[in-house]
Amino acid sequence: MNNNNYCVIMAGGIGSRFWPMSTQKFPKQFHDILGTGRTMIQQTFDRINQLIPKENIFVITNQEYVELTHQQLPDVPLENIVGEPAMKNTSACNLYMAKKIEALNPDANMIVMPADHLILKEKTFLDKVDLAFDLASKNDFLMTLGITPTRPDTGYGYIQFIQEKDENFSKVKTFTEKPNLEIAKSFMESGDFLWNAGIFIWSAKSILKAFKKYLPEMTNQFNSCEYNCESEKECINVIYPIVNKVSIDNGILEKANNVYVIPANLGWSDLGTWTSVYTNADKNDDNNAISSKNVLTYNSKGNVIRIKNQNKAAVIDGLKNYIIVDTEKALLICPRDNDQLIKDYVLDLKNLKKGERFM
Repeated sequence: MNNNNYCVIMAGGIGSRFWPMSTQKFPKQFHDILGTGRTMIQQTFDRINQLIPKENIFVITNQEYVELTHQQLPDVPLENIVGEPAMKNTSACNLYMAKKIEALNPDANMIVMPADHLILKEKTFLDKVDLAFDLASKNDFLMTLGITPTRPDTGYGYIQFIQEKDENFSKVKTFTEKPNLEIAKSFMESGDFLWNAGIFIWSAKSILKAFKKYLPEMTNQFNSCEYNCESEKECINVIYPIVNKVSIDNGILEKANNVYVIPANLGWSDLGTWTSVYTNADKNDDNNAISSKNVLTYNSKGNVIRIKNQNKAAVIDGLKNYIIVDTEKALLICPRDNDQLIKDYVLDLKNLKKGERFM
């Protein structure tokens, strides 16, 4: 293992589209959503720990989830689990972690990736990350892994790349936020677009140089702190309320001219909706994805069914292509086609008197 290589796992999201399993107190990344025996964040750690020693793995999450993260990842040193005092999108957390890691090792290279993505082809992933680390350590490159698209999906961002002959990486031409279906179809037909998985690899030097150029105000704010010492937390608590909320894509990557992508077929999904869970889960003969023991189904097909209480029996008759999720506090029954409305359900529930107790 290369001791100059580090990993940052981003684990601060709430995952409201996975309500009622995912709640503000216990969000998606800390659940075993596919029933594998390991939670999403644990699988992410297991995967990258094959390349990077545990002492070089960092997690940035919400302050509220530091203890929960430590419980689920006891091999990660507690000082490597960083709690943000507020949700400020991905530019702030990337700059924060780059400053921390650069203070430890000025020659550091970093991979930054979400805690809650599914990657089925682990060897391919590790090979691509190895290549990206090699390129980032030798060049002033901002690298990303681009997923070979399998359908014109409107739920993902896209990366357009300049095709090179006999090269296993390409220069990025454009980033596009979630397009409509017509545009997504044209992207698929063109052959020079990839899904944006939000997995980035760069040297600490290169990303800090980019922040200084494109987000100078934010850079000055984080430069006011000292890192990996007692004063860090107090300083971070002072600057976070005034830091701009901007994504790393909008703040840096769309502006920089040294962004490169490695196309990758990883068996990847961001598991962003219950439908994506259904797609990737094991199914029975009726195409029902059931992870609970005592469930009987009749005239029911294409459902994703999650019953938290394993001692509870459930009988489902006549439902097709539905999401059925039962937890201690809430029950969700809705068509799979309506999974994008779950965020709206959650907002409406919050508006109920004492509705927050269901979150």
